[in-house]
Amino acid sequence: MDIIDHLKWRYATKKFNPLKVIPDEKLQTIKEAFNLTATSFGLQTVSLLVVSDKDIREQLVSHSYQQRQVLEASHLLIICIQDDISDSDVDKLFDTVSSLRQTPSEVLEPYRKDLKHMMQKMSKTQRQEWSVKQAYIALGNLMTVCAIERIDACPMEGFIPQEYDTVLKLKERNLKSVLLLPIGYRAEDDKFARFEKVRKTLDEAVITL
Repeated sequence: MDIIDHLKWRYATKKFNPLKVIPDEKLQTIKEAFNLTATSFGLQTVSLLVVSDKDIREQLVSHSYQQRQVLEASHLLIICIQDDISDSDVDKLFDTVSSLRQTPSEVLEPYRKDLKHMMQKMSKTQRQEWSVKQAYIALGNLMTVCAIERIDACPMEGFIPQEYDTVLKLKERNLKSVLLLPIGYRAEDDKFARFEKVRKTLDEAVITL
């Protein structure tokens, strides 16, 4: 199948088969795809929580407006952002660039200073909003990779982040939950799998100049 066929196959899965589990090798592909997601400046201020533990996910259902995908999917992916971005985060990025690419420090130093200055000019709220944009890039990438791997997924904003953060003790990791992506395999009786995809025509959606 080509990529368009895979994207036509995917849909926001409402009911998962709780008995079907994603193989480890496919889960590893998803993890690596997340890590390879494009981020602004290459500054990775997003993290991925992969939750397989059913007891933990049972606790999260009530904080997800009773949406059972959180529990019934093979795994629950939670995309998180750092609570804040510091100079040390920028330093870590450029130190890694210097080490991996053998780039002289005098070449990198102006870029290092500019990125620090950019982050310092923002408020903490603005820095968090900047990171949230990176989280949505990661979500889109994960959904595409899941479609290619024939793994069902359901992107979700409908949850209470503060409650998730408490249950998962994310504050201890300097993280805040932003987006959910239950992944697994659709139940045979999920009626949404049979619905026609509703989209604008290509001419309406795409402007070619």
